[in-house]
Amino acid sequence: MAKPSCRIAVDIGGTFTDVVLWCASSQTTTKILTTAQAPERGVIEGVRQVLDQAGQSAAQAQLLIHGTTLATNALIERKGAKTALLTSQGFRDILEMGYEKRFAHYDLNATRAAPLVPRTLRFTVPERVTADGRTVTPLDEGAVRSAAGEMARAGVEAVAVGFLHAFAHAAHEQAARAVISEILPDATICLSSEVCPEMREYERFSTTCANAYVRPLMSGYLGRLQALLKEEGFDCPLYLMMSGGGLTTMDQAIRYPVRLIESGPAGGAIMTAQLASARGLNKALAFDMGGTTAKICLIDDGQPDRSPAFEVARVYRDMKGSGLPVRIPVIDMVEIGAGGGSIARLDAMGRISVGPDSAGSRPGPVAYGLGGEAPTVTDADLVLGKLDPDRFAGGRIFLDEGCAQASLRQVIGEPLDLSDHWPAAGVSEMVEENMANAARVHAVERGKTVSEYTMVAFGGAAPLHAARLAEKLGMSRVVVPSGAGVGSAIGFLQAPVAFQVVRSLRVALDAVDLEMLNTMLEQMISEVTRVVAAAGEDAELLEHRQVALRYMGQGHELAIPLPDRALDQHSLAGLREAFEAVYQRVYGLTMPDVLVECVSWSVSCSTRTPPVETVEQPRWHRQVRSERLRRIYDASAGAMVDTVLYRRLDLAAGDWLQGPALVEEDETATFIPSVWAAVLDDGLALVLERRPGHSKGETL
Repeated sequence: MAKPSCRIAVDIGGTFTDVVLWCASSQTTTKILTTAQAPERGVIEGVRQVLDQAGQSAAQAQLLIHGTTLATNALIERKGAKTALLTSQGFRDILEMGYEKRFAHYDLNATRAAPLVPRTLRFTVPERVTADGRTVTPLDEGAVRSAAGEMARAGVEAVAVGFLHAFAHAAHEQAARAVISEILPDATICLSSEVCPEMREYERFSTTCANAYVRPLMSGYLGRLQALLKEEGFDCPLYLMMSGGGLTTMDQAIRYPVRLIESGPAGGAIMTAQLASARGLNKALAFDMGGTTAKICLIDDGQPDRSPAFEVARVYRDMKGSGLPVRIPVIDMVEIGAGGGSIARLDAMGRISVGPDSAGSRPGPVAYGLGGEAPTVTDADLVLGKLDPDRFAGGRIFLDEGCAQASLRQVIGEPLDLSDHWPAAGVSEMVEENMANAARVHAVERGKTVSEYTMVAFGGAAPLHAARLAEKLGMSRVVVPSGAGVGSAIGFLQAPVAFQVVRSLRVALDAVDLEMLNTMLEQMISEVTRVVAAAGEDAELLEHRQVALRYMGQGHELAIPLPDRALDQHSLAGLREAFEAVYQRVYGLTMPDVLVECVSWSVSCSTRTPPVETVEQPRWHRQVRSERLRRIYDASAGAMVDTVLYRRLDLAAGDWLQGPALVEEDETATFIPSVWAAVLDDGLALVLERRPGHSKGETL
């Protein structure tokens, strides 16, 4: 009998690389330390492990999906290619000037993230095309040739080309590329008209520079990974997860690696959206806590919040404006340095501080025994009894509790005169408060009440801290899905193949040239369809069109859906009505006498994902008990308490248990405090609920 075909998902994080194999309706997972110097080696090792565990071979792989933090880390750590910028004369310092406003009004020493391209590698040439397409100054190709020569002498590896109105008129950028490629034949050349064809030159130039900066690194990595997979016997398509929640082909990933930033967290949001839809949860909060960071995303009516742009490499935690703007489709979430590897210390005022820096995979937490000396959240969890030192990461990593305790005592306990478990409890409380504060701010900024949401916890560390975090946020229910420790990788397997194209076309809504506009939209549809169809998926393709509208003279716009047909005058009237309805809801008023302006147009295409299978409300059928006990710190009780231990694989749908309890599995463990109980639902998710008698939001 022929072996069944399999699908594999790989998520590279800052600390762990997660691998999931889905084969014959069964799931096999593994979690190994990320090999930071050569991430592809860790991928191959993890894939080998799941194939061996499942008794399958590379030849049975039908599809491999990959998400990685490599591009993100390169931007944060400034480990990308030596990059130059070629721009219009007079605009050399756009990257330095930014928005020309302060993000921290009362901090006289506030500094933004330094541009990826230093001033010495920013070159200008005479050229100018107006916004309506008139050539005022022809491109000086001699000046381009001279600038390219200086780039060559400086050892430039990548070039970003960004001219003033190239988002609508790309001829000068294309001509400049032809000249540069003659002098720098081995360099990566990225055009703003291809990477980010949208108005607002600062975001466009920043995004193009980021793409050029990481493209040589990502191209080399993906090429090495593809070669290793071929050596292993894989002959299946390799898709890459994008920050917007869709999958893309290898060719597109190499061309636009900037779209891979935040690809791992996007997978977790997709998984949460599927879980919420299956269980009828209209409001879900995705809580992903791994080894390096924690991510929080709001899911409403089965759809995660999305944004057309975000910031990377922020200098100030949670401070908008302190990072580098990147204009790409992204699932909107907040990410903070609060993972298992986040380092704990005392600040200048003698307070416990956690993160944002992480010990990573090497040297890692002190308990790993790989040379780490600074205590981390994982060390605190171990000392508090929440981790089994012999079964961490499926038994592949032994944890040294004595070393972890000694480090916490030296760094936290002795200076604060804390003994026993209290240094570890202080670290745990601080990281949970950091995450709670980030979640509160994220919800408030979007006009939402976080206590109305159900938390979905996944990632290696999230289930350990989820219940306490929920208490701080006033939540009464937490869902820990099956395979929670590798939740983002599972989300990769649920994501559609997708692509999006955005074009800026600024025009008054009542003065639109319908023939020209419909031609542009058809070209955009053809482009996105071609990219998605190239993936070879035998599935129905879905189109989604949007236009960004604003009142004339305003600086921000609202996205309004477009009909899936050629536009006519009736359609334009409907767009104004739809815009004013949204404007009324967001701002509480409309301005009927002011012209409405179109700013940009967006077309996306994706494969249709299978409908989710409905999961009924959990049945509290049979209370289970265990004889296994361990002393674990329970913040709800404020003490170390005898805690019952369970193996998740031993539980069946309808089984419920009373806290304090710890439900262990290979990639994570779920702690259930004394004021909570938990039940396994029909979809094998562990559902935690507060005990009757404790009101929502009550301090416990």
